[in-house]
Amino acid sequence: MHRPKKRLGQHFLVDTQIIHQIVAAIRPLPEQRLIEIGPGQGALTLPLLQAVNTLDVIELDTDLIPHLQANCASQGQLRVHHADALQITYHQLAPSPLRLVGNLPYNISTPLIFHLLSQHQVIQDMHFMLQHEVVARMAAQPGNKTYGRLSVMVQSVCQVEALFDIAPGAFNPPPQVMSSLVRLTPMPGSHSVAHQQAFSQLVTQAFSQRRKTLRNSLKGWLTTQAMQQAQIDPQARAENLSVADYDRLTLSYLTNCSH
Repeated sequence: MHRPKKRLGQHFLVDTQIIHQIVAAIRPLPEQRLIEIGPGQGALTLPLLQAVNTLDVIELDTDLIPHLQANCASQGQLRVHHADALQITYHQLAPSPLRLVGNLPYNISTPLIFHLLSQHQVIQDMHFMLQHEVVARMAAQPGNKTYGRLSVMVQSVCQVEALFDIAPGAFNPPPQVMSSLVRLTPMPGSHSVAHQQAFSQLVTQAFSQRRKTLRNSLKGWLTTQAMQQAQIDPQARAENLSVADYDRLTLSYLTNCSH
């Protein structure tokens, strides 16, 4: 019996009803390119493999891999990658469009989401179990106290759908917090690399001093006049701006930088 490792943030999904609910939300179809991040003891792995015939999984814990392989033998082609999900270039694992699934360890969930956003062009959708609070931040709207850098960066690339909550008792060991299943669907169209980099830096700067007005938090980045030209109130705060507002600020910044 595998003992969950605290250092890896392991909380294994064990509730059969929740497993069925998650698979139904994903709607896996034969021959789709699914990649499961952190399959653990294979609660989702087996039903996903049976649905798609070939499944790639990324597992960091070598102790879990033999159990996974034995459990899925004769159910389809399971390709196990012993690797750190934060280090992978995903389109190298399977042809795009990719569908990503996972019960993500809470301790790496935010950096992993940012890593995946940088590869969104090859991703069809993502279904992740995350801490409820993280999903709330992803889906938050301007003016909400949970709205922040994560909200803007995720919504600039993906449509965010919080699907349903999952109680601690669905896991072994139970986490201390409520979890949620979220669906992230990358949207068509993308900006230049220069725009994306400037957008990310500007959003990070704005939220690094979120209680200050933009006139102060973006001092040295944009003049009051440049903000007004972008139809942004310099007296507003970072949490008041939508993704579209940050897009306009970025364009203004790039235009004024080039002069």
